[in-house]
Amino acid sequence: MSNTEFPDDELRHEQEFIDGLYARVDVLTGEAETSVTDALAQGDKPMQARLERDILVAERSGLLAALNAVDGSLCFGRIDLADSATHHIGRIGLREDDAERTPVLIDWRADVARPFYLATGHTPMGLRRRRHLTTEGRTVTSLHDEILDLGDATRTGYEDPSGDAVLLAALNSARTGRMSDIVQTIQAEQDEIIRAPYRGVLVVEGGPGTGKTAVALHRAAYLLYEYRELLARRAVLIVGPNPAFLGYIGEVLPSLGETGVLLATVGELFPGVKATAVDTPQAAAVKGRADMAEVLAAVVRDRQALPDPVIAIEHDREVLMLDDGLVGVARERTRAAKLPHNAAREHFEGHILNTLTELYAERVGTDPYDGSSLLDASDVTQIRDELAENPEVWSAVDQLWPRITPQRLVADFLAEPHDYLPEADADAIRRPVSRVWTVADVPLLDEAAELLGEDDRLARARADRERETQVAYAQGVLDVSYASRTYEFEDKDDDDSEVLSAHDIIDAERFAERQEEADHRSAAERAAGDRTWAFGHIIVDEAQELSPMAWRLLMRRSPTRSMTLVGDPAQTAEAAGVGSWEQILAPYVEDRWEHTRLGVNYRTPAEIMELAAAVVRAEHPDFEPPSSVRATGVRPWVRRADGELPEAVAKAVAELTPDEGRLAVIAPRELHRSLAARLDGVTAGTEPDLTRTVVLLDPRQAKGLEFDSVLVVEPARYGTSDLYVALTRATQRLGVLHTGSLPRGLADAGGAGSS
Repeated sequence: MSNTEFPDDELRHEQEFIDGLYARVDVLTGEAETSVTDALAQGDKPMQARLERDILVAERSGLLAALNAVDGSLCFGRIDLADSATHHIGRIGLREDDAERTPVLIDWRADVARPFYLATGHTPMGLRRRRHLTTEGRTVTSLHDEILDLGDATRTGYEDPSGDAVLLAALNSARTGRMSDIVQTIQAEQDEIIRAPYRGVLVVEGGPGTGKTAVALHRAAYLLYEYRELLARRAVLIVGPNPAFLGYIGEVLPSLGETGVLLATVGELFPGVKATAVDTPQAAAVKGRADMAEVLAAVVRDRQALPDPVIAIEHDREVLMLDDGLVGVARERTRAAKLPHNAAREHFEGHILNTLTELYAERVGTDPYDGSSLLDASDVTQIRDELAENPEVWSAVDQLWPRITPQRLVADFLAEPHDYLPEADADAIRRPVSRVWTVADVPLLDEAAELLGEDDRLARARADRERETQVAYAQGVLDVSYASRTYEFEDKDDDDSEVLSAHDIIDAERFAERQEEADHRSAAERAAGDRTWAFGHIIVDEAQELSPMAWRLLMRRSPTRSMTLVGDPAQTAEAAGVGSWEQILAPYVEDRWEHTRLGVNYRTPAEIMELAAAVVRAEHPDFEPPSSVRATGVRPWVRRADGELPEAVAKAVAELTPDEGRLAVIAPRELHRSLAARLDGVTAGTEPDLTRTVVLLDPRQAKGLEFDSVLVVEPARYGTSDLYVALTRATQRLGVLHTGSLPRGLADAGGAGSS
């Protein structure tokens, strides 16, 4: 029991519950004062047995890992039912010893917890009261009660008439540079999306601050809870727009007890390649076009060459000529198998060997008088086997149908693209062969891998050799064991020598199998290294930014088309971005997808949203932004820089930096070095540390992020979508600093503190 003194029974009751809850957690995580060892020392064997059983169950069920991963309050709410029963709601579920009894703590994803999010005074869903608990560590600091049964006269003194106190407190709290979970404040419209069936494609559209990302992450946690057996095997993939964003959201799922999820950018979805470099907008647009799949297919076909004009192969003092006619027949027969290039090579080899065998047999095995064959089937087989050992044959095969890696194919294509693309497009993407890959290259690599396939004969042969080595080693161990036993018993009675040894009960192959190391990696870890992995569910954030080629990559990883796509077409900024949901999905699921829209802005105050909307309306007069749930009374300001820009930025940063929380300076990338030189503790780089008080970003890096204060620098250098993103990152205060003219939306906006 905590030593904290509480003013009334309500707080004391909840504190006692929290203390008891954590006492149980301490037992399971090995931190309790009364441990298994203590119980044994005290002679309490029943206690020891119960603790050992609980810990074993926790380890096997994954609960122990979840408890260690949860950061923050385990319990955040309580629902009081009309029949006087109560349930406490938490980030994960915990049961008493008897699994049939009501859990001590209800997992927020369980059906019985839904009224905590959906009940209203009009539709109470069987509830009398909903209580929000706020804690610091293990201490209850405040309660907020909502009365749902207005006929119930009981009052606790903690009633919240509006029911918004907890939500507003969360919205106004200082940011930390890491996204927090929203399990305490999930709204009804968000809950419907989170709990939607996992099969099929669900599109979640919403403007800035509508909670799209948080909803998507909580949907991942819900699906892993509801479909645990399936998704634990197949894993969930979450695709984000950049590494900074993945770092920002990286703690949400662990705080909900879920660690079996793979987070990646598109640039990380080709094993062995981590692409962080970016192309020019024109190059990215060319590489991202859907017709690049046909272009790469043409590049592969061109690697399936014909002789120019012939290839001469010397075999046993005879010279065999492979011309384009003979090779052309072999090539067409191989292509007819419709196999990927590398996998089809075995067929091509067979056709070439057969062709050479026929040429040689005709040359040396034909009767000169009547033209009949002097060779039988065994002679022909021997000739073929001998040709298969001729290095010149394999040199010809390598020339005509080479083994190719995806990296080599794409690198060679990018070095010389003019044979396949119009001149302007080829000039945009052409680059010397290098080891640096861009994000837009990764879908090309994946497409190439799909077209090329894998000739796994070498891998199988290598595995067979390794297996033979392991078996030989195991046989040696058994032989040593047998020899030792023979020596030990040679001077003993016959009865003693009948004792069985390992040699008598197991052979070398089974012994080798038992010594093989098991793969203890999680499904997500195994999926990260397997390009062909089929995920149980895929969630894509900022989905409108992905190119058609990136969508081809993702659809290969979701053969069941179980996906949640999150984004806002109004924020499309990438040159290769599709933007339209119909254009993204029509090639894969036609019109078989669901669409829902989040319309409430929880992040951006009304004053800031008004300014951001004016920027978009300057180009799209009918634009309707999401409705802000709050106003702060603080107007954003727009100022012309006084003096040199770096000094003006430094002064504005000093003005806007919050006492608690984070400030983002959003500026064009080309200004970062000069600005960082004037800002203490700020660095210019591709992967900013979002936990610093002040962070320097460009608009693309800021996507999906939020900060207490934001300073937007030189807005005229942004496109409309980028500027809209930059202006909607702040939860409290916004400033805009410029040296030249302003974009029309900002210049025309009244009452924005312009100067």
